[in-house]
Amino acid sequence: MTLTLEICAASLQSALAAQAGGAHRVELCQNLEQGGITPSYGLIREVLAQLSIPVFVLIRPRSGGFVYSEGELAIMRADLDLCRALGCAGVVLGALTAAGRVAMAECAALIKQAGSMEVTFHRAFDACPDQFQALEDVIALGCRRVLTSGGQPTAVEGQTQLAALVSQAAGRIGVMAAAGITAANIQEMAARTGAQEFHASAKRLLPPEPDAGLFQAERFDTDAALVAELVALM
Repeated sequence: MTLTLEICAASLQSALAAQAGGAHRVELCQNLEQGGITPSYGLIREVLAQLSIPVFVLIRPRSGGFVYSEGELAIMRADLDLCRALGCAGVVLGALTAAGRVAMAECAALIKQAGSMEVTFHRAFDACPDQFQALEDVIALGCRRVLTSGGQPTAVEGQTQLAALVSQAAGRIGVMAAAGITAANIQEMAARTGAQEFHASAKRLLPPEPDAGLFQAERFDTDAALVAELVALM
């Protein structure tokens, strides 16, 4: 079984570390501490200029839930245009109804705007009460894969559901396990769930910045050695 490792990177440094460690793909975002939002134009452009592995960009206009206004959807469509123009390999998106169903019309319009870029349906999926119906909806939309922890805080906690989703998918869509994937559990997760794609941040806490003063805050970056360890185990 060939496994794929996607690294979630929220900075140029993290994206470079992901590639140096042997990651197969990068999901680029910003504000990862809030679940991630769409990165800036400058970050997308610079990462694309410096990486040779595929770069997927998160299309999410704000943190919080996944029910979007028409204005927010317009922002997402504009960001999709930007990613397509810059030559991104793929995008990561999702939208829900107030009832927690996949917002089919809204998502279909976003996917059409994505053009030839690959589409991953992101962890809005984990906010759906009926994941089995949601999986059929995401398949119907034509997404290449769905990013999920099986509806639990971590993929380890959701491994039974992940295995059920992989079985239901039956090769029609990729099920990418996310949340809490580490070197300590990736082999077991692959064996128990049947998932062939894994999503991790492989990050370490950076030392304090001596010049930050009042603006000091915890910062994390992807560590190439941690990425390499995950790749070796795969």
